[in-house]
Amino acid sequence: MLWSGWGDPAKARELPEPVRKLLHDLLGVRAPDVPAATLESVRLAPPRLPAAVLAALGGVTGPVHVSTGHEDRVRHAGGKSTPDLLRMRAGDGAGAPDAVVSPGSHDEVAEVLRVCAEALVAVVPFGGGTSVVGALTPALTPEAGAGFAGVIALDLGRLNRLLDVDAESMIATFEPGVRAPEAERMLGEHGLTIGHFPQSFEYATLGGFAAARSSGQASAGYGRFDDMVVGLTLATPAGTLELGRAPKSAAGPDLRQLVLGSEGAFGVITALRLRVRRAPAVKVYEGWRFASFAEGGAALRALAQHGPLPTVLRLSDETETMIGLARPDAIGGGDSGCLVIAGYEGTDEAPGAEVTGVSARRRAAGQVLAGLGGTPLGAEPGEAWAHGRFSAPYLRDTLLAEGATVETLETAGFWAGLPRLYDAVRLALLGALGSPLVMCHISHVYESGASLYFTVVTAQKGDPLEQWERAKEAVSAAIVAAGGTISHHHGVGRDHRDAYAREIGPLGAEILRAVKERLDPAGIMNPGALVTP
Repeated sequence: MLWSGWGDPAKARELPEPVRKLLHDLLGVRAPDVPAATLESVRLAPPRLPAAVLAALGGVTGPVHVSTGHEDRVRHAGGKSTPDLLRMRAGDGAGAPDAVVSPGSHDEVAEVLRVCAEALVAVVPFGGGTSVVGALTPALTPEAGAGFAGVIALDLGRLNRLLDVDAESMIATFEPGVRAPEAERMLGEHGLTIGHFPQSFEYATLGGFAAARSSGQASAGYGRFDDMVVGLTLATPAGTLELGRAPKSAAGPDLRQLVLGSEGAFGVITALRLRVRRAPAVKVYEGWRFASFAEGGAALRALAQHGPLPTVLRLSDETETMIGLARPDAIGGGDSGCLVIAGYEGTDEAPGAEVTGVSARRRAAGQVLAGLGGTPLGAEPGEAWAHGRFSAPYLRDTLLAEGATVETLETAGFWAGLPRLYDAVRLALLGALGSPLVMCHISHVYESGASLYFTVVTAQKGDPLEQWERAKEAVSAAIVAAGGTISHHHGVGRDHRDAYAREIGPLGAEILRAVKERLDPAGIMNPGALVTP
């Protein structure tokens, strides 16, 4: 993973000249005056952990798995939000931990937490490092420096095994540090899949998916990641939780749901039992055009409520369609109207294929889309989306280098309130940024509502960090006021923490603080994330 950007540097992309000209002429984007920092030039404070604590941590994991090296600290200094990347490009390593510790087992995780609680060292669990909500930057927050002897990043990359496959129950048990592509490769040897493919797929870990309640691009067919978790193990400073005896239970509140989305604030997930599916034999993707976002949304709602539901279903608004953002490999080559991508995965040979097979579902869904005003575009738009669906973050890196601030934000709401929520976010962005380019799509649908995923591009003016933070504050307030959730699948972190507290109310925040105080009495677990102390 590129330390100051996304993914493999060899996959960096050049902007087409028409897009560069559009940015310059329409938004006033100009190249930054100061070149981006090199890794070696990133400014770090000296490590402040006492030698005795470093020795104790090395005694748990082995000294080779405790690092205070410059590069390791920089690579664990934050996630991949635009503010994170802007700080890295400016050479600001203020969010770096004092040390990076890499345990190799549940017992080592538990013992590291014991050592850190005793020494008052803050612990930030670190998976793939793909967070976009400030979940990995405790040293940037006041509470991280208050009373702590230092901060460690707990890198879970060594917990990377497939522990068990129960083909009869269709459950696979993984350690949390397994990256998503490796999980798919290991399950593929058994003819299985998780079916979870978010944009962070190439680098994110299974533990990170669970900790942030991730939702993948095929959620219409496979469900959200929290739907897939049937059991888990959580190491906390107060002890270990083993959760999930059965797929469903009436034995009190489901504590699994308390851990899912907790973002390391309560403890560290050390094992996950996941519902898996048979790997699909057939994958077909296609495109449809609707005259407006409202008409396309009505068609998606019809499929979500009455079926048949494709495996992948997403709708771009007029601006996103015009820019061609649903096809990142051909950005700038969009069209009029609103583009729908529908994907179907499965088999046409299984028993009951006349009802559930790909061809049957595709025909039936096509009749619904056509009956509600959709124009079929054939396979090419869908295949182009499938080919380029993990490319958009690379485009962001290129735009940042050009002098544009590019960021994404997302929310969700009920169908009846979705138009108001859509308008509220756009108006907040326009009010805060002047004349940004604002694009949106629906990519996760439910019987009762859907998500809205916005991409914003604006020229960097003055301090780009302050510029975006002002816009983010305005949008967060607008989302809460319009009745939406502050996050559908990115999580809370530190960026959304205050808005999340407003969303759940004072009593809800008190409940979360009470849970944290019981599981983490010293308050060392990812301080400042999810909930205020």
